[in-house]
Amino acid sequence: MPARALVLYPDPRLSLPAAPVETFGPDLAALAEDVRDTLIAVSALGLTACHLGILRRVVVARLRPEDAPKVYVNPEIVAASPETAAHDEGSVSMPGVRETILRPARVTLRYADLGGAPHEETAEGFAAAILQHEIDQLDGIFWIDRLSRLKRDRLRKRFSKIGTA
Repeated sequence: MPARALVLYPDPRLSLPAAPVETFGPDLAALAEDVRDTLIAVSALGLTACHLGILRRVVVARLRPEDAPKVYVNPEIVAASPETAAHDEGSVSMPGVRETILRPARVTLRYADLGGAPHEETAEGFAAAILQHEIDQLDGIFWIDRLSRLKRDRLRKRFSKIGTA
């Protein structure tokens, strides 16, 4: 499948929660393939169906650049460490700007695969940040919502000067 067009900030769909996937089958597999192909085309580490304008709880991520993309359906964080870590984050939906975000250093999540089988995994460090960033997106929390109001306003100004807004 070819890569799809991305929803770009400040599109209001980036602030809407995604609906859970209830039907597992060919339509879900096709959606996951589109998200994967788009992730590869834009050289992202994580991407959601929301980034394509489809409000379904589907994430495709490669937790290290050399990893093959992995599909997470209906992912949810079930545990987070009290220790935190700061990572440089950005979004393909808001290209050209990045900022440091503080998040739990380790998370455990539950999710389903494309066949609907349940899984649980723990991620640490940057991999944990990637998964939290994408799950936030599924919850309607755009990454800049994690910044202070002052940093968020400054980042929006920088973004508007880039000319992509």
